[in-house]
Amino acid sequence: MKLYCVRHGETEYNLQHRIQGQFDSALSALGHKQCEAAAEALAGIACDAVIASPLRRAEETAEYIARRLNVPVKLEPRLMEIHAGVFQGHNWHELDQHFPEEAARWRSHDPDFRIPGGESRRDVMLRTADAFRAIREAGYANAIVVAHGGSLSAAFKALLEIPASRTPFELGNGSISTIHWEKEFKLLTLNETGHLHGLLSSGGDL
Repeated sequence: MKLYCVRHGETEYNLQHRIQGQFDSALSALGHKQCEAAAEALAGIACDAVIASPLRRAEETAEYIARRLNVPVKLEPRLMEIHAGVFQGHNWHELDQHFPEEAARWRSHDPDFRIPGGESRRDVMLRTADAFRAIREAGYANAIVVAHGGSLSAAFKALLEIPASRTPFELGNGSISTIHWEKEFKLLTLNETGHLHGLLSSGGDL
């Protein structure tokens, strides 16, 4: 099986450097252009399925791709971004003011620190890995997965058996990463952005 993993286009919260988590934020004007570019880059793939997080930014990105391929979008809740609890909707300056201890714990990369009202890094690794295994078990030859910087990175870490305390991946808006998964999970490419042609953004991961 080959998987093409796409991070959603830039959102208004990305522009403001606010933590989205499982909040919905609309795609920005640049985000829509990134979606179009990702759809163009994937237009020639013989794709069996387009599978997306149900959060608005991911589902809209997936719809751009699915229309080009004439394939319906299937929603998979386990691909959602981390539930960032009390962090959601805030920028880091606001978190340092209102939740200084919790913000420091998050920055410490403790994999088991659960954001109040939300999830831990390890929680996200476990559920996103389950989502990827379910996609594999469905028997697709080629599938496109549209999700989030944090949730895709968490799945990659879990399936490559990278320690939960490490954060070695950073995925740009509209980026494409490719996986080959037969006996072993192999990351072939990471954070491809050449198709964006000057449409890069500086949005955060969450």
